[in-house]
Amino acid sequence: MAGPSTGDLPFLPYGRQSVEEEDIAAVAAVLRGDWLTQGPAVAGFERALSMRVGATEAVACANGTAALRLSYAALGIRPGDAVVVPSNTFLATASAARHCGAEVAFADVDPDSGLMGVAEAEAAIARARKAGWRVRALAPVHYAGQTAPMATLAALAQAEGLALVEDACHAIGTVDLSEGGERPVGAGRPEVEAGSLTVFSFHPVKTIAAGEGGAVTGNDPALMARVRRLCNHGMMRAPEAGQGFADPDAALDAEGKPNPWYYEMAEPGFNHRLSDIHAALVLSQLGRLDRFVERRARLMALYAERLAPLAPLVRPPALVPWCRPAWHLCAARIGFEAAGRTRSAVMAALRALGIGTQVHYIPVHRQPYWRRRYGDLALPGAMAHYAHTLSLPLFPAMADGDVDRVAAALERVLS
Repeated sequence: MAGPSTGDLPFLPYGRQSVEEEDIAAVAAVLRGDWLTQGPAVAGFERALSMRVGATEAVACANGTAALRLSYAALGIRPGDAVVVPSNTFLATASAARHCGAEVAFADVDPDSGLMGVAEAEAAIARARKAGWRVRALAPVHYAGQTAPMATLAALAQAEGLALVEDACHAIGTVDLSEGGERPVGAGRPEVEAGSLTVFSFHPVKTIAAGEGGAVTGNDPALMARVRRLCNHGMMRAPEAGQGFADPDAALDAEGKPNPWYYEMAEPGFNHRLSDIHAALVLSQLGRLDRFVERRARLMALYAERLAPLAPLVRPPALVPWCRPAWHLCAARIGFEAAGRTRSAVMAALRALGIGTQVHYIPVHRQPYWRRRYGDLALPGAMAHYAHTLSLPLFPAMADGDVDRVAAALERVLS
């Protein structure tokens, strides 16, 4: 993430991990121990994460993409099915469904917040059913740290008999306020009878980092057992609730206990395991999640204040009322046309001033693979959001003065 020389001022990337000595010590302890993978650090992280988000269970895995793939596969998503995915997301939300053979019903989003609401989801469901697809799941994306309107989306999923896979890769630490109380993202929606899972990512630019890592959280024991099996080749080493060994004569010893070497594979799975090295890092970071969330909130408040004089050319991210966000991105909205500057020219000029930026995201329905498959879909909200978004630097190590620097650079470049 190195940038051009700007004198004594450090280059500010749009996002960066925050690694401290306690993180290094945690990883070093694993390296000095007996388990580099499939050991106690993974189990410890899973327990801590499930407690933090209020879920019954968490399964750690290799990355957020693996978490999505495991979730869709555990729900039995298969060819002929369709998953509703907002177009404003990273590639993986859609690709993971396609890896299960499913079609993707792309939904539009609000042009200001970038979030899929009920109207957009209903339109995508109707379009999918007109194409003859079995709509099986909604996959709302919690963009930049703010949640989609989950109370209404969960009600829609329940009414339509759909499973719910929350892509919360941006939203570890976010709290849903939509029903009058506080529900941490990851607690799931037990009222959704077809199944409710939440996925997280711990990529270095996310709020907490594993290097590469992800997780699935949920409350249904049978569903989470399948997620865990699929994460590790589909292997079962001990009987699970409602599922015994297919070959008990080979599996059990004379006392009816599982033989220590025995395992069965009821269905093919994946090697999507998280190593203990990565788990040690993210477990250490999880202990500082509140501090990271608080610092990001402080920086976002400063952005709102410092960018206000640049309106209407520059506006901070649009706020939604139904959550308390743990901000992952500062996805500002910029009037490039009104400023008479292209986005690429603005990004290059900011980079020359030591300010790194990024675009989140190119609407997925515009990618060549999906255009060949479905043609040119009309999703104007997603396209409008894409046309004006630019992610500004946001990470805990930023100083308050760095926000002033970004705002001053924007004013200089846009004027």
